[in-house]
Amino acid sequence: MLLLRIFLGLSTLTTFVYGLWPLPKGITTGTTPLRLAPGFSVSLAGVRNPPNDLVGAVSRTQDYLKADRLQALVPDRGASSRSAVAGARSLRSLRLVYNGQGSPKTISEEAVAAIETRVEAYTLTVPSDGSEAVLTANSSLGLFRGLTTFGQLWYDLDGSTYTLLAPISINDSPAYPYRGFMLDTARNYFPIADIKRTLDAMSWVKINTLHWHVVDSQSFPLVVPGFNVISEKGAYHSKAVYTPADVKDIVDYAAARGIDIIAEIDTPGHTSIIQHSFPEHIACFEAAPWTQFANEPPAGQLRLASPATVNFTASLLSAASKLFRSKFFSTGGDEINANCYRQDLQTQQDLAAQGKTLEQALDTFTQVSHQALASVGKTPVVWQEMLLDHNVTLSKDAVIMVWISSQDVAAVAQKGHRLVHAASDFFYLDCGGGGWVGANTNGNSWCDPFKTWQKSYSFNPVAGLTEEQKKLVLGGQHLLWTEQAGPSNLDSIVWPRAASAAELFWTGPGGDARTALPRLHDVAYRFVQRGVRAIPLQPEWCALRPGKCDLDA
Repeated sequence: MLLLRIFLGLSTLTTFVYGLWPLPKGITTGTTPLRLAPGFSVSLAGVRNPPNDLVGAVSRTQDYLKADRLQALVPDRGASSRSAVAGARSLRSLRLVYNGQGSPKTISEEAVAAIETRVEAYTLTVPSDGSEAVLTANSSLGLFRGLTTFGQLWYDLDGSTYTLLAPISINDSPAYPYRGFMLDTARNYFPIADIKRTLDAMSWVKINTLHWHVVDSQSFPLVVPGFNVISEKGAYHSKAVYTPADVKDIVDYAAARGIDIIAEIDTPGHTSIIQHSFPEHIACFEAAPWTQFANEPPAGQLRLASPATVNFTASLLSAASKLFRSKFFSTGGDEINANCYRQDLQTQQDLAAQGKTLEQALDTFTQVSHQALASVGKTPVVWQEMLLDHNVTLSKDAVIMVWISSQDVAAVAQKGHRLVHAASDFFYLDCGGGGWVGANTNGNSWCDPFKTWQKSYSFNPVAGLTEEQKKLVLGGQHLLWTEQAGPSNLDSIVWPRAASAAELFWTGPGGDARTALPRLHDVAYRFVQRGVRAIPLQPEWCALRPGKCDLDA
């Protein structure tokens, strides 16, 4: 029997492996047709005391297997395989086996555990003779990842759910522990249903972190206990909020799908909206022209030199962080406008009274905020400026998000901090959308051009790093800043482009975009079958004929 062997870095693929995304670390397949029996079931007999969220994951997997009805992406949509499928043996069951110590923890517990402790590895075998398929892992999270892979193996033809590649053997684990997506819900508000649909889609390609940029200068939709007035006066309207109950619902929904949520309240910049509830804490509120006081309107920053503002911020961050289960919480720290503080009389008086420079005041502000987070068990996450541009004391466990340019990664690594790739030159989904600022006829987005999936897929997370520095790379993420995005175009901007980073940071760099494209087509088509409005990457003629639309075809 001819076996197709695909390992990391090997680009040989056949048509019916296109659906696997991210590509497993190791896989062998055959050429025998196999179909799911009408009464196919997923058994938890090998999992003692299975947790409820694993039971739920099994149920969803079985639902997808029945409802996907995705035809193979070939010109005849699989019709030429009709006789082979009709005569194929039937697979009656997939048995899950937990090989970890003790009783399994919930997927939710493992998804939000310390990032270095998470276990996502699994093995999957699907025999060709119709005997039981087996999915084995040492964690509930690993079993969940394996279920996701199993669901991508199958296609529909005349009501039969089939593969042409049995037997199948997969041994899989991620290259990086952090595989993320950032969503900004402050420029425009997103209903809970949109966030949950995005979480579902993330889980299908093994993205395990939602970086939730929940508030900003434009709006403050997060209802923070003890600080309710900020959202009351800072949300776009009374329904455009995320209450503590909403947050719990979203966090629990994500965790059950193997996703950790890292929330961000950006400070001291990007905080203009707080003026409506606590005016004493905001400098240069809506100052004009805004271009002199902020990177985008409206201007306004926390008065970082004010002792009252420092304490206010620490208390706000501490209260907000308690709404989330993650070990991480982001305090932002990007795009601080010095001119705002130079023009703010109170800030200048506070600096003079304390005998501090602006940088020294920022250091105090940051240390107090981060100590408040540490006191409730949170590790701070910051944007790169806090490490590279300011004289700020950061704890050694602080995580740095590199966003301005991929060229800044080495400088962050040289300072010995763990880092997450979020570079605008590879991973910003809003780039290339044209300028959104008014009275600017020829304006373009600041990070032009548009970042294609091929661009992000080509990224090397360890380029220019020493062997020791490579260990500091936690992973990376796509990001959606939403000046020009809302519920109406969320799916089309994000999917399937964001899946490219999912494979990059699960499988590792060095993938071949030429052979990845047919599999990514498959991702997009399957997403649409599941209710996510992913856009086409090419005309369907190209999607059905791999390689025919390559530049050198």
